[in-house]
Amino acid sequence: MADRMMVSTRKGLFDVERGPSGWEVAQGAFLGDNVTLALHDARDGTDYAALNHGHFGVKLHRRDRGGAWQEIAAPAYPPKPEGLDDRDGWGKPVKWTTQMIWSLEAGGADEPGTLWAGTMPGGLFRSRDRGETWEMIRPLWDMPERNMWLGGGADIPGIHSICVDPRSSETVRVAISCGGVWVTHDGGESWKQSAHGMHFDDGPPEMVNNPDTQDPHMMVQCPAAPERFWVQHHCGIWRSSDDAKSWQRVHAEPSSFGFGVVVHPKDPDTAWFVPGIKDEKRYPVDGKLVVTRTRDGGKSFDVLSRGLPQNHAYDIVFRHALAGDDTGERLAFGSTTGNLWVSEDQGESWETVSTSLPPVHAVRFAS
Repeated sequence: MADRMMVSTRKGLFDVERGPSGWEVAQGAFLGDNVTLALHDARDGTDYAALNHGHFGVKLHRRDRGGAWQEIAAPAYPPKPEGLDDRDGWGKPVKWTTQMIWSLEAGGADEPGTLWAGTMPGGLFRSRDRGETWEMIRPLWDMPERNMWLGGGADIPGIHSICVDPRSSETVRVAISCGGVWVTHDGGESWKQSAHGMHFDDGPPEMVNNPDTQDPHMMVQCPAAPERFWVQHHCGIWRSSDDAKSWQRVHAEPSSFGFGVVVHPKDPDTAWFVPGIKDEKRYPVDGKLVVTRTRDGGKSFDVLSRGLPQNHAYDIVFRHALAGDDTGERLAFGSTTGNLWVSEDQGESWETVSTSLPPVHAVRFAS
């Protein structure tokens, strides 16, 4: 069971540790800087942190176990070809520059040092040397369907979810807002759309069922049953039992809208969400912050609120800010108001860890 969390915030990266007296914020790094995402690579104990310095660009840092942070290469786009009229689904010109590292995942157990990074405006990158160098996965970027991708909550498309299949490291699935779900079975050489069955209720009628413009907010894969997937979508919750070849919608109360999703590492029927009011509102229903949990594959949901504020709660929980550890017992989430909660009992009850952090972008458990 992991006793450390890496909490990425608008003003730094914080290690939060569980000691004799409970969970405490232990130390901070990059204080004052915008840390958008962090990764703990359990294969070798290395930590990674992605920063967005705005005008000064995107940076990536690495910390070896017991060592200090050092800057490494960040994924970089190639030069845009002269005269290319490259536009997204909104018709806006695409900038061939890394505007955010929106997902960061370790490769398979059989490929030490391999990392995957998803970015805005939709490029996927791979490193085979712990982030020293990066290669852009051009077959995905060069597909004509990419020009249908469009921004959802953000102004531009982006890859926010990467699932490396535990059965084969050559099989990788990515979820894109708004561009559906894509899968490769040959390490990125070829790609196939895999969002069939999803639909976007609010779009033009002719585009509702188009997999190339779906808006998954977060996608997760169950390690113990890797054919099983969950997606928190802009228009609801979706599940797949056939390797993401098809998707079925499930309904939850008080809302099926949200950003994050966690699946139990051993039980694919158990998953957690943080619901809210969709679109422009984006706050908890009735100002009551709750976590919803299904234990039967989406047939029913428990509404879990013990220890969470039930009056005037306007916390937004971003897609990477809800996390679970490798036992399925411990959960945590942070919000845009700087609150951080942890549960030791699968979400039945919640403990407040901090109410004074900067706005939280992401939470990760680490060993």
